[in-house]
Amino acid sequence: MADLQPVNDPRVLRALAHPVRGRILDEIEASGPVRAADVARELGIPANQASFHLRQLAKYGLIEEAPEEARDKRDRVWRATTTASLTVNLSELERAPGGKTAVHLFRRSKQAWGHHLVDRAFDTRHPKGSGVFTSAEHALKLTDAEADDLRKELDALVGSWQERTRGRDSERRTYVVFHLLQPYPDDGGK
Repeated sequence: MADLQPVNDPRVLRALAHPVRGRILDEIEASGPVRAADVARELGIPANQASFHLRQLAKYGLIEEAPEEARDKRDRVWRATTTASLTVNLSELERAPGGKTAVHLFRRSKQAWGHHLVDRAFDTRHPKGSGVFTSAEHALKLTDAEADDLRKELDALVGSWQERTRGRDSERRTYVVFHLLQPYPDDGGK
């Protein structure tokens, strides 16, 4: 299982908040090293736009070139700089110079993405055969230490599936596993 790597720089947080860059990182996580052409095809964007976003992710240390994967000296292949899961302490980052704006953008981006995932999971207009959709909600009584152990087990389980399925396979599509582990909201169900 991968360790946790804290994000301490508001500029990195802003890079993570960008939806295209987040999608590129997800694709690298699911598939392994990528070329701009791979990203362009998978995301349906122009290759020059994919290349720009890859360079921006590299600028902030989130990805790096993987020359051993290249076909020749002109071929640029990119990989994640770490296998660790990124962790974000928003209250700490807010205190850094430029942090309030970065945290605001990150929160807004992640909230929009969470809403999109939930809306898509419950949208009945998806044709049959368009993939597996599932939603589950479980309430558990846990101590904070037990909740952290559960998080680690869930991360390890998903990580083992990533290792088994990583790579470019035309029969596979990228899936997203979205789960929240948090104390039950005390807002009366609102």
